[in-house]
Amino acid sequence: DPFQLSFLSNMGEKNNGFDVLYHNMKHGQISSKELTDFIRERSTIEEAYARSMTKLAKSAGNFSQLGTFAPVWDVFKTSTEKLASCHMELVRKLQELIKEVQKYVDEQAKAHKKTKEEVASTLEAVQNIQTISQALQKSKEIYNAKTVEQERLRKEGATQRDVDKAGVKAKKATETYKSYVEKYATAKSDFEQKMAETAQKFQDIEESHILHMKEIIQAYAQSVDETHIQIGEVHNEFVRNIENTSVESLIQKLAESKGTGKERPGKPPPSYIIKSVCVNSFYSSSDSEDEEEPRKFHVQIKPVQPNNGTHQNRATIDELKASIGNIILSPSTSVQLHNILKTQLNQQTLNSVPFSFSGTSRGPSPVTLASQDALPIAVAFTESVNAYFKGADPTKCIVKITGDMTLSFPMGIIKVFTTNPSPAVLSFKLKNTSRLEQILPNQQLLYSDPSQSDSDSKDFWFNMQALTSYLRKASDQNPSASYYNVDILKYQVLSDGIHSTPLNLAVYWKCTSSTTDLRLDYRYNPDSMNCPGPLTNVQILASVDGGVTSMQSLPNAIWNAEQNKCLWKLSDISEKSENEGRTQAKFELSNGPSNPSTLAVQFMNEGTTLSGVDMELQGTGYRLSLNKKRFATGMQYACCSL
Repeated sequence: DPFQLSFLSNMGEKNNGFDVLYHNMKHGQISSKELTDFIRERSTIEEAYARSMTKLAKSAGNFSQLGTFAPVWDVFKTSTEKLASCHMELVRKLQELIKEVQKYVDEQAKAHKKTKEEVASTLEAVQNIQTISQALQKSKEIYNAKTVEQERLRKEGATQRDVDKAGVKAKKATETYKSYVEKYATAKSDFEQKMAETAQKFQDIEESHILHMKEIIQAYAQSVDETHIQIGEVHNEFVRNIENTSVESLIQKLAESKGTGKERPGKPPPSYIIKSVCVNSFYSSSDSEDEEEPRKFHVQIKPVQPNNGTHQNRATIDELKASIGNIILSPSTSVQLHNILKTQLNQQTLNSVPFSFSGTSRGPSPVTLASQDALPIAVAFTESVNAYFKGADPTKCIVKITGDMTLSFPMGIIKVFTTNPSPAVLSFKLKNTSRLEQILPNQQLLYSDPSQSDSDSKDFWFNMQALTSYLRKASDQNPSASYYNVDILKYQVLSDGIHSTPLNLAVYWKCTSSTTDLRLDYRYNPDSMNCPGPLTNVQILASVDGGVTSMQSLPNAIWNAEQNKCLWKLSDISEKSENEGRTQAKFELSNGPSNPSTLAVQFMNEGTTLSGVDMELQGTGYRLSLNKKRFATGMQYACCSL
């Protein structure tokens, strides 16, 4: 067998063929894992593409439905949705293939372990012949030297004693050399026999491996080919649909959807004019309690009488009057507000928006990370401020600020960690810790030195084995993710009462049996922030009972009649806007008085924290690609009356 002979030729003069074949077998397992990574990355790319196509299809569905071109967007939408389905089907097939490859990797590892045990005797034969070969070479050199020495003494006429003495040494060297020649012959025979068997075993393993890898690649190619065929069919269908969408059909559809009838119109209908309309002014925005009741306005529409009116015209006018009736215009917008609120406010409390990495990281692709690269990681500091204000008394304000530190690792870093037996230790310095009351690190992943003397910073370093295990587990649970977030530590910030709150509040209630006046004063506090920034998504929620029948507010608020709640949505508050502001409302009641309730407030900030805590990487091997900071209101940021 030529293939087998090529294996046997690897034995060479130093009998190193066994090592070559054994390591070649181990390289097969590496190739299997790398093929798994390749298919997984292809699956990730296909999934991202499918999601983008789905988003594009939704966009096509939201485009203008006016005009003759509108039906064409339905063709685009349907075709794009089918394309997204084709790619998602490929993702499903690739995920199934990954499972098959992983199963093969596990079986391959077991087979290699069994083979290692089976070829142990061959390894001993290799080591034996290598040892004997070295001894044989040395005895040969000694034999040649002793023989030459004896012959030299004889030619130079040395004494018989010296010649005999040299002869004894030469004879001994000859016997030793002969002994090693015989040992080498025996060892060589044993080696060649076992090596031939082992080479055949390695060849069988390698053939099976290559065949299995080809089967996997063929399955991969078939899945991609089937997807391409499906995409081609979808594209051909799209082309046919566009070709079948003629100008005449588009105009016909417009006529059918917008037409008012198929009958040819007769005489033109009579023209109408508005006979009398009273002016519609909405309620005043002042705080006066003497507001007039909203007025109803009567609009009466009468046709201009034609000079040659007929009985048919008079009948048409009568029908028009009966169908329209009296039109009443009212300034009340409670129904509209109620409908808006039902879609925008379906919660009893206002919660902070969860954080997600943007990863805009300038790091390399997760696939191309190598052990020699400075590995990119991202960090996020997310702080939550909870505060409880009582009336307008600043001394009664209760504040608690907590924070979380999260690191994000790209998917490719897992491969670097697992293939490197001793990856560089990831360590960092937590700065400005003097502003923290308590620090709770993730003890499963982090080490720290409790004896550090610097009160404004604290050093931490990772248990790299635990970190690698954590990331590998996260990858197994979600193999398609590009990044994996790890909660590193939690902390509590030292607070100074109301001075630590970004938005100071004071509430005032005035409740009578027929009306309720509510006012909330607020003040922007830039001193509470490490780097002052705008407060966004500012919302104020108040519950008002007593049977509210109408509401007047400044600025405009949304009233939810089902939940008896009033919601203000304010513009961003910052140093560039007015630092102080007020929301106020007057409620008309049918079953007063109201009971003063606690107001809930929500806001957030992107770009800074309240504590000023920061992170600095230590050592080499890693770089910080993104440092994101934010804070938001927690579960409770509220204000009540005294």
